[in-house]
Amino acid sequence: MPVDSAPERPAGAAARCGGFSAPTYAALDLGTNNCRLLVGAPAGGGFRVVDSFSRIVRLGEGLAATGRLSEAAMDRAIAALAACAEKLARRPVRHFQAVATEACRRAGNGPAFLARVEAETGLRPRIISAREEAELAMESCSPLLEQQDRRALLFDIGGGSTEIAWIRVPAAGLHCGQAPAELIGYVSMPLGVVTLAERAGASCFTEEGFGAVVEEVAEHLRRFDRVHCIGQEIRAGGVRLIGTSGTVTTLAGVALALPRYRRPLVDGRVLDIEVADQALGDLFALGRAGLAAHPCVGPDRVDFVLPGCAVYAAIRRVWPVPTLTVADRGLREGMLLRMMRAQRQPWRDHRPALARRHGP
Repeated sequence: MPVDSAPERPAGAAARCGGFSAPTYAALDLGTNNCRLLVGAPAGGGFRVVDSFSRIVRLGEGLAATGRLSEAAMDRAIAALAACAEKLARRPVRHFQAVATEACRRAGNGPAFLARVEAETGLRPRIISAREEAELAMESCSPLLEQQDRRALLFDIGGGSTEIAWIRVPAAGLHCGQAPAELIGYVSMPLGVVTLAERAGASCFTEEGFGAVVEEVAEHLRRFDRVHCIGQEIRAGGVRLIGTSGTVTTLAGVALALPRYRRPLVDGRVLDIEVADQALGDLFALGRAGLAAHPCVGPDRVDFVLPGCAVYAAIRRVWPVPTLTVADRGLREGMLLRMMRAQRQPWRDHRPALARRHGP
């Protein structure tokens, strides 16, 4: 996926009623590896994308070894955040939220860095907990759940950590706004594509090194499984596995043999697990040069793909399910949906008066 261009999403016409344009909302996610901005406007039960931005900043580079964000990493992140601030200045939004995740949670100089961000860009990212990360991912992926699902196992392979959410799906009212999905439990493992790439990235290109990472991650997952008896639930049926991360969307792009990454063809796609496994094998067989040349990977992500695939392989080993639901959505989408839902009632209350004021 291109890192500085908006992913392909349907633009659509502006939602209007009596000449009144729907307000726009913006969400920014400053992660361990990427800085992402998404601007959307309400449309139906969700939203349409107005603008977006994504750039690899590697904020967590070297963090595992030093416990601090490096000057070079902070400079890269500041440059990306300044670009986001410029976008927001050109397009006023009704409500805006910015969050920071694992790198800023773990870094000793995380708070000082965020103070610098505010001083230099005017943006104020809020450090969120691992639980809130899991809740936001659940919020964005809930529309992918179906009535026959009893449970969902949602995983998000990030740069500095991997979040696993174990979700109860309501028996009725899933898409009627009556009974939202419920987070039963979650775990945040300090194993993401950046941390694993720095520690074991080169060895992931060998079968022995790849297998060692898979087993390390699997041991973390088994502890979580013992608490929630997830394997037993999978054997009973009705458990949906959902993956949201660059690793999973890359697997889908390879499985679909896309000449270039296209979000509309990937988001929400359900892959037979054997197809996803074959895509993993194909990626592993490419080697470094082949990954760098692949249209769904590229040179900027070549070091992160196989560590992410090792995390996926561990999930697959511990929790054997027949299908994988691919989600090209995450924290930003969850933040937008929350903001829109929170302000939906005031929006309805004020809409007639505003429409009269600004209408023809």
